Amino acid sequence: MTGPEHHLTADDPAAPDQADRPGPTADEPGDGGRQRVRVSTGPATVRLLTAALDGRIIPNTYVTDGAPVVIEAVSGAPRPLAGDETAPLPLAITSLRPPLLGHLLAQHAYVVRREQGRDGNMVNVETSPSQTVLAEVLAPRSWPGLPPLRGMIGAPVLRPDGTLLQRPGYDEATGLFLASTVRLPTVPDRPTPEQVAAARQFLLEKFLRDFPWRTPADRANYLALLATPILRPFTRCLSPFGIVDATMPASGKTILTACLGMLCGQRVMTWTDSDEELRKAITSVLADQAGVIVFDNLPEGSVIDSAVLARLVTERTWTDRRLGSNTASSYPNDRVWLATGNNLRVGGDMASRTVWVRLDPDMPHPEARTGFSIPNLDTWILDPGNQARVLWHLLVLVLDWTAAGAPTSSSVPAMRQFTRWAQHLGGLLEHHSIRGFLGNAVENRDLDDDAAEWRAFLTRWHQLHGDRYLTANELRRAAENGFGSDPWDGTFPTTGSGHLLSVKSLGRRLTGQVGRWRGDIVLRSVTNPHNHGRSYWVEHRPADTGSSRTAERNLANPQTAGTGG
Repeated sequence: MTGPEHHLTADDPAAPDQADRPGPTADEPGDGGRQRVRVSTGPATVRLLTAALDGRIIPNTYVTDGAPVVIEAVSGAPRPLAGDETAPLPLAITSLRPPLLGHLLAQHAYVVRREQGRDGNMVNVETSPSQTVLAEVLAPRSWPGLPPLRGMIGAPVLRPDGTLLQRPGYDEATGLFLASTVRLPTVPDRPTPEQVAAARQFLLEKFLRDFPWRTPADRANYLALLATPILRPFTRCLSPFGIVDATMPASGKTILTACLGMLCGQRVMTWTDSDEELRKAITSVLADQAGVIVFDNLPEGSVIDSAVLARLVTERTWTDRRLGSNTASSYPNDRVWLATGNNLRVGGDMASRTVWVRLDPDMPHPEARTGFSIPNLDTWILDPGNQARVLWHLLVLVLDWTAAGAPTSSSVPAMRQFTRWAQHLGGLLEHHSIRGFLGNAVENRDLDDDAAEWRAFLTRWHQLHGDRYLTANELRRAAENGFGSDPWDGTFPTTGSGHLLSVKSLGRRLTGQVGRWRGDIVLRSVTNPHNHGRSYWVEHRPADTGSSRTAERNLANPQTAGTGG
């Protein structure tokens, strides 16, 4: 991907213009056939080297967000020996900095300056531009000669027009660079019925057959997550957070995430309950090219409740301060985010932003199972040839779907920001008669730890006080008075150390829950017009009472209105 050969010189006033026109091939002995660039000093050299870089004198150079970058192989990156290890892509995108630019010019160009030889004649002497000159060359943000690079992918993807980007290298239509993790035969645009049947048989009856899926929905949800990176440029939509959960260790969670990660590039991270540390980790990992991020093996029973993570999965672009600097950077949020663990739960906004894949071997020693259609699947999936088999068959199903017009599903549940994702992935699965997609959504509401706690608290509140109005101050006093015997049965909100919340903190918590249904119970609130204090009551609406809503009550009556805030 080098540009046309030039004979560039900074000694000629017309050099910047000449840099855009083919010139004679370098013919000086010792230049190794590299393109000759003759520099001098001062601004002319900066102009000349800028034109040469913009003319792609260095192979595999692109521009990203106004900054020149180069794609290069990374030596010494070990292949993962287990599914829970990081699996980098074979190539990396590196920002051009003065030292790297100087090195690449030495490799791909013959940079010379004119000097007087011992015999008094002028000769060309190979030289390295100074770091100051190289920094000035890299200063502009306009590089019209460099192709724009939007990102690097490890597996083929559907372009916005529905065609498959499957040829390794740079794709002008999308600005993506395919750095294939495996060697893959060409997938036909219109697979034959025999190829489609073979793909379904391999994926469903061989590769995925022996996983102890809790329900058919769990298998369908996994296939949707597996296809998500392929469909992302086509659907141009956000994708939810994926949790691969099991009742017992050795159920196959890591194998499932590894299959996805090995194909697209994988970063394995350690979960942290600190939102600040999680924010830093997210910013760091988004600077890499890995397509799948896995928080692997969370402690048993962990609750995934993070405002930072909830924000991440609903934003197309992540902006944050670079580590060690005051400069903010923005990254496209085009990754698949996953977590694995046993008996996990979610809290806060993560409940509505999560897709569950649950495994249940229903036996005391899952590791002792035998009779698999693919023995030793944990090591089988590490073989690039086997990864290629999985990917090829998956792509056959995808292209058979696009050949049919890429029908979407109208039967999937609404998922707020992820409805478009659900409609496309649901359409793919319905096209291949794979049933159950998102069918476990109602069942998995019970895994919302935050909702369960609030439901228990509101239910006990209603049992103790009915629909009587209470201020936050009155409610806290009611908890204080009975804290010895605890009539709340441990449901009253407390701090992390188990102490009662302050009135102000309790009021904030209550206000944040007003109108949010927890099953058949909801917290209501109204403001007293006399003292502007807020009072709360609990409405219980059993399923057999219809959809009628409790009428608003008038707090102007001092017999029912609260007096404090």
